[in-house]
Amino acid sequence: MTVCASSGSSAAHEQEGPPPPSAAGEDGGAPGCAITMDGAYAARLTRGGDLWYPERWTLDGPEPYAVPLPGNQPEEPGTEVQPMADGRVLIRRLVAGRHTFSLLYPTGPGTGELPVGAVECPDGTRLRLLPPAPGGERAYALAAGSRSSAVWLVAGGPFGPELLAEVPGHCSGGVWLDRAGGMLALDRRTGGHTKTVVVDLSGGGTVSPLLQITPGSDDRLLLADPDSGLLLIGSDAPSPGRERLGWGVLGSTLPVRFPECLRQSDCVMTPFAIQPGQVLTPEHCAVALRCQGPFGSWIGVWRPTERRVRHIPAPEGWLAGTGLWTEDGVLRLPYATAAVPCGVARWTAPAPEPESPQAALLPAPREAARPTPQEAARTAPQEAGPAAPRAAAGAAQGAPWAPPSAPPRVPLPLLLPPPSSTDEVPEAPHGEAPEAEPPAPVAARPVPLQQAALTGRMASR
Repeated sequence: MTVCASSGSSAAHEQEGPPPPSAAGEDGGAPGCAITMDGAYAARLTRGGDLWYPERWTLDGPEPYAVPLPGNQPEEPGTEVQPMADGRVLIRRLVAGRHTFSLLYPTGPGTGELPVGAVECPDGTRLRLLPPAPGGERAYALAAGSRSSAVWLVAGGPFGPELLAEVPGHCSGGVWLDRAGGMLALDRRTGGHTKTVVVDLSGGGTVSPLLQITPGSDDRLLLADPDSGLLLIGSDAPSPGRERLGWGVLGSTLPVRFPECLRQSDCVMTPFAIQPGQVLTPEHCAVALRCQGPFGSWIGVWRPTERRVRHIPAPEGWLAGTGLWTEDGVLRLPYATAAVPCGVARWTAPAPEPESPQAALLPAPREAARPTPQEAARTAPQEAGPAAPRAAAGAAQGAPWAPPSAPPRVPLPLLLPPPSSTDEVPEAPHGEAPEAEPPAPVAARPVPLQQAALTGRMASR
């Protein structure tokens, strides 16, 4: 079954202004594999010699293992794969100008393939798979043109690919906001600026605004946790022309905040995983960041309540930008090396630091020096996989791993400057106790996040 996309998404030469920044999965910094939201399966395109083929990883057993799923002919390097909840792997191929979709599954020594349909897009339209949906029973794709974009259901439907929604403007990104898979956030570029909108896939594809910090800023939603409502945001509102990382809570009346610890001049930080299950305490969710700088790539861990980033070396062979948290704060990082072709490194986050009335007014201590490549090679997270090697640096097999200690880069002064205006905690009126914001449950329809002035003070109610 072949479905043609709307011609309204063509005419790439008529696009307004430059395209928005590339989202994960659209450029060379794409994640090394895709993981289901429950962490049971992963899939990636790998290579044996000069031949590319899909590979499925099973992650919910005693130890991870991989199953190759080669087809009748080698795959192209740009082929996309995505795991489904039942263990099958969805594959998207570009064949004669059409995007074909099939479900792959192991059949003894071979690979079974079930075609599910195809989508044909006009010139100037780019189609890609969206991140794995909640539940894992369905898969979606985004066809982004210059003047309009379309959301497709490409697997899990009753009649093959189905057009669910058309969104005016060029869209990128793609973040799920709820556990039912009905609310999808997209970064839409219209009028020369990028703003995040919500597409209600369960309500006929209606589009509503979600994120607009200032009218002239470019605001993108990078990551979201459906349980707590924690949002990770990229915006140039506090520093026009330069994107910074910020955070907010879905449905909260407080403005978006831009912590100074997430503002690094010598590296780029990209969030890729949020700790789930923290329903009433989004500020305690641990966030994993992919850090890219002069020393290569490593991992940062940050919490909204902690005004610092913990830097840890990535395991050797890490599938960069890929990983997930467990509810009890264990970060799982898939990796592949010649010795361990399918492994998962685990790192346990320390408990949240205790808060005090003065803690919000004091800047965090200076960070220790980031690990050098030599230190990263000597110290690695606890590994799990078939024939996993013993832990390095004399650590016992299976012992908890901790980042290497190092002296601070600069001496810690006794008195530090007050926090910047973009990182302050809202103040209560003089003589009154600080007002505690009640936990805000995730609403059925997200409330737009806005910030009138980047002062870090509480927005008027």
